[in-house]
Amino acid sequence: MDYLKIDGQRFYNMFVSASNDLEEQKGFVNSLNVFPVPDGDTGSNMSMTLKTAVSEIKNMKSESLGNIARQLAKGALMGARGNSGVILSQILRGISKGLEGKSEANSTEIANSINEGAKFAYKAVMRPTEGTILTIIRSAGEAALSSNTNNVTDLLKEVCDYSEAILNKTPEMLPALKKAKVVDSGGKGLLIILQGMYRALRDGIEDVELQDFEEIDTQSQAQNLDQEDIKYGYCTEFFVHSKNADIQAFKDKLSSMGDSMVVVSDEDIIKVHIHTNDPGWILSQAIKLGELSKIKIDNMREEHRHVLGIDNVNNKGLDVNNSTDDINQDGNDIKKYAFITVAMGAGLANMFKDLGVDCIIEGGQTMNPSTQDILSAVENINAEKIFIFPNNKNIFMAAKQASEISQKSLIVVPTKTIPQGITAITTFNSDLSVEENVKSMEEAIKGVITGSVTYAVRDTEIDGKIIKEGDILGLVDGNIKQVGDDIFKVCEDILDGIVSEDSDLISIYCGKDCDHNKIEEFTHKVENKYSDMDVQCYNGEQPLYYFIISVE
Repeated sequence: MDYLKIDGQRFYNMFVSASNDLEEQKGFVNSLNVFPVPDGDTGSNMSMTLKTAVSEIKNMKSESLGNIARQLAKGALMGARGNSGVILSQILRGISKGLEGKSEANSTEIANSINEGAKFAYKAVMRPTEGTILTIIRSAGEAALSSNTNNVTDLLKEVCDYSEAILNKTPEMLPALKKAKVVDSGGKGLLIILQGMYRALRDGIEDVELQDFEEIDTQSQAQNLDQEDIKYGYCTEFFVHSKNADIQAFKDKLSSMGDSMVVVSDEDIIKVHIHTNDPGWILSQAIKLGELSKIKIDNMREEHRHVLGIDNVNNKGLDVNNSTDDINQDGNDIKKYAFITVAMGAGLANMFKDLGVDCIIEGGQTMNPSTQDILSAVENINAEKIFIFPNNKNIFMAAKQASEISQKSLIVVPTKTIPQGITAITTFNSDLSVEENVKSMEEAIKGVITGSVTYAVRDTEIDGKIIKEGDILGLVDGNIKQVGDDIFKVCEDILDGIVSEDSDLISIYCGKDCDHNKIEEFTHKVENKYSDMDVQCYNGEQPLYYFIISVE
């Protein structure tokens, strides 16, 4: 169908259609991961980010285009997962900026908004790499601006056609893509979104409904949770429309009335989430600041009785565990420093707890926590300074985004691996300033070489190595160095390649899929081989990776 202008309803339909399409194709997008390891999650991250954004506008169909775009961008900001999700949230933020204050938009205004999305995306990345999602959104903006049509449907078709042509050229821009014989996964995810928007206009799709989030099996969690464990029974969420509100004073007032509190603001709107036993009192305090909207109160004890599953921080499958008892939310005992880290596996979580980490967000390669998940963890901690250790390069941007949104003082330490996170935390010295500690930790993690052992999920060829599905892969700092059929042999070969005469310490973290009957024998072999070094072996219980190893 032809449209000279689109309104809020049409804009809503376009993005719901795009979100549904991406959800259906996220598995394919995941499969485009350059490395054939079982942690390709670009499609999942982008889909969850967009779904969170669209869920924020599901009751706004009749509102203006500008208002819907603005709320869509806010939803994406809070739900952003992984680097691709964070970049997508910035694209939507730019689009929102381009449509600000508009009740409807013509082809020129839509074109300008897409170009604004490209500008915001590039600003969000310190060192932009061409051949990625950034190239695709920039190409989309260029195609939009160069179009001469006044038909919005035709405009989006031109944008999709040109973006697809550029996507097919990404292997020529990035050698890693060419070697893996794939196009960029983030770029493909964005193209699916653009095509979903176009299809909604072309087919005149009306009253499209957002597909439900994938159900998370939380029944076992509910069965293991006693009714008495639910200290605060009502999950209370709402928005406050207010200008010039004292956010910190408002947060201080609410903090003693519940837990799992998240209060974030953006211009003239405040989003509140809190678990409390008195939602009425919470709302009575909030209404003093301004008009309330989207009020949602869930009885968590009732949900528990119906075995629907409960997560005290969020309901998206991620678990945030407080590991100390002195995190006081009543504001009386404020710690000077606190630590948040991301890890997956009970053994690794226990290690971080033993090192004094206050809060552990369960996540990692295949389950990147969102900006909202990180903010939820932050709001459960009462400290002057909070250090965050992402321990994964794909979580770093979400952590940085959380630090920019939060009212608290957050310091994101650029740890890209679990061993780097452990080394950074053990380097911390409470007698030093924040700046001195950050410098010391960043210097320490430079000396950590991280290896890992996993398996191939598909056939491919990388750097002259022929890889078959099911092969055992040995990686060093993310690069495939060994291919074999025995996890212990591959792990030993990886160690041979990274141990040097300057090395002092070898740390081995065994995964849950590792043959633990052979661990002791393998450890003794490593100790004998590197008798002048300290060899430590831990049961990390991490999924997907038989071993995570480090040499310092």
